[in-house]
Amino acid sequence: MTPQQLLKHYWNYDKFRPLQEDIILAVLNKHDTLALLPTGGGKSICFQVPALALDGICIVVSPLIALMKDQVEQLKKRGIAADAVFSGMTNREIDRVLDNAVYGGLKFLYVSPERLQTEIFMVRAKKMKIALLAIDEAHCISQWGYDFRPPYLEITAFRELIPDVPCIALTATATKEVKLDIQDKLGFNKVANIIANPNTKINKEDKKESKQGSRFFQQSFARKNLSYSVFMTENKESKLLDILQKVAGSAVVYVQSRRKAAIFADFLKRNGISADFYHAGLPHAERSRRQDAWIKSQIRVIVATNAFGMGIDKADVRSVIHVDLPNSLEAYYQEAGRGGRDEKKAYAVLLYNQNDVNDLKKKVENSYPSPETLRKVYQQLANYYNLAVGSSAFASYDFEVLDFQKNFQLDAITTYYSIKQLEQEGFIQVSEAFYYPSKLLFTIKNTELYAFQIANSNLDSIIKTILRMYGGDIFNNFTNINEQQIAKQMHTDTKTVLQQLQFLHQSNVISYSPQKDKSQLTFTTPRFKADELPIDIATLEKFKQRDIEKMQAVVHYTQHKQRCRTQLLLEYFDEITDNTCGICDVCLQNKKNGVSQISYITMVKTVLQDKNLSLKDLIATIKPTNTQEFITEIQELIASKELKQGENGEIGLLK
Repeated sequence: MTPQQLLKHYWNYDKFRPLQEDIILAVLNKHDTLALLPTGGGKSICFQVPALALDGICIVVSPLIALMKDQVEQLKKRGIAADAVFSGMTNREIDRVLDNAVYGGLKFLYVSPERLQTEIFMVRAKKMKIALLAIDEAHCISQWGYDFRPPYLEITAFRELIPDVPCIALTATATKEVKLDIQDKLGFNKVANIIANPNTKINKEDKKESKQGSRFFQQSFARKNLSYSVFMTENKESKLLDILQKVAGSAVVYVQSRRKAAIFADFLKRNGISADFYHAGLPHAERSRRQDAWIKSQIRVIVATNAFGMGIDKADVRSVIHVDLPNSLEAYYQEAGRGGRDEKKAYAVLLYNQNDVNDLKKKVENSYPSPETLRKVYQQLANYYNLAVGSSAFASYDFEVLDFQKNFQLDAITTYYSIKQLEQEGFIQVSEAFYYPSKLLFTIKNTELYAFQIANSNLDSIIKTILRMYGGDIFNNFTNINEQQIAKQMHTDTKTVLQQLQFLHQSNVISYSPQKDKSQLTFTTPRFKADELPIDIATLEKFKQRDIEKMQAVVHYTQHKQRCRTQLLLEYFDEITDNTCGICDVCLQNKKNGVSQISYITMVKTVLQDKNLSLKDLIATIKPTNTQEFITEIQELIASKELKQGENGEIGLLK
């Protein structure tokens, strides 16, 4: 089928969104491709459609287990064979999935990046007919991105196993530095040919045409229907209530802690607004219930940590409100972008006060524990799991951070940031809490099973019940089971069923993996001696400086009162425009005050590209229609450190 026919057949869409078809054709023409599409822009279609058109399997690298599971389930619902390998699965389960990828007709195999390094995966990959490699959340490969994941750096080595297979990398947020880094780290064969949305202004040096090499597509970061606003307030509860009373419809309220999620949800309920809270610490069943209730509009407002939102497709969100400052503008843009996916007007609102600014600055300082602290926490993790030196490469364990802290009497801040830095350094990986149902596979043949039943009559009932409930495919594939339903069918209690399943597992009659609802901690290297842990102190210092700059960008965006919010966000992502959105708080205030909406920033930056000028010469060159407004804008750009002014008064660009 053609891409259009595949789109109609599997998704029932009549036409592609902007740039989707161009991206798909580039992939089908075997070009390495980088695609930047905003949140809700339909990134998955860009690799799923060409993968279906190609002969072979698509390997999809993704950092989030919840996102993998969601996409696998969505593909299965459309009748497309898909599966995933991730932390927490047993070796036998992984073996079965990889066998199906080689022999069983899988079309999509989702893997976490650290899995690419394992010997079992590399051996099986050589036997697979791989047609496409897709890298989701590709900004994770860049040390300058906001969510760097060291295992992503192994993708280039994996590509050497499949040199003729095209690669598509996708992300919603990336600065120019990150875009170039993605292409470099993924081994794209040439700096990409930029093919952008007509409304996007791209620097001249990026517009080099080439018939060969990789391709880069970028849709404008501008969201015409999304109104950005920032309010400084000492009473966030009152302001939040005021916004939700004025803006009808579904809403997400983002907070930075689980405690705040519960507090704000309770406040809204007490004031007559249907609300609930969501965070990764809730049991799976409760998370699912609350998420589904919000998606179906049975509750209006979900108050959540950033654990909420990835992979959730709800088009009619009318407001996204942050009551805490985000860590970066990348994170803010992605979370705010969950509003108004139906292209109707929506509101992205950020509430802050001076304490928030001070706390954000302290947070960056606290984010980088000393090397001694990192070694101490690493040793305690090894002690927690009783790991010998040299053991446990790629071994995964259930991880309950509160229990770990209690065991070693650690404070929460030290624990959290030490684990984050050990991840950054590539020694461990901690997955988000996710639900993984109980799975079962019979590992002996029917004839052997019959003999076992005769010899163990007390287990005959549970074996027959399982076969009756789940069918003969349970001899060939791991099957999701429900212990409570088995107990009900057997007229017994769940405890008895669990004991019998464990006995059958230990007797090698079945391979049984009980359900999981916890974070998984994976040691991505063999366990080091703590005092020999090779911490790269110089790199950590670079990361710290990177995070300081990202923090400063958030503060700059928050405190700026003169320039259009959309302009500020676009400029952060290297998209320069003179157009103002007309609907953010700054634009609306400027209209109210009778201030011109004309912005000269592009002209100024173009003129100052190769030289510095005095204000007088700058005015003479640009010839603004309102000289005083122009002078005011230049002063604001200098104050916000977007321009510099030398001792002799000449104005120039900050390099």
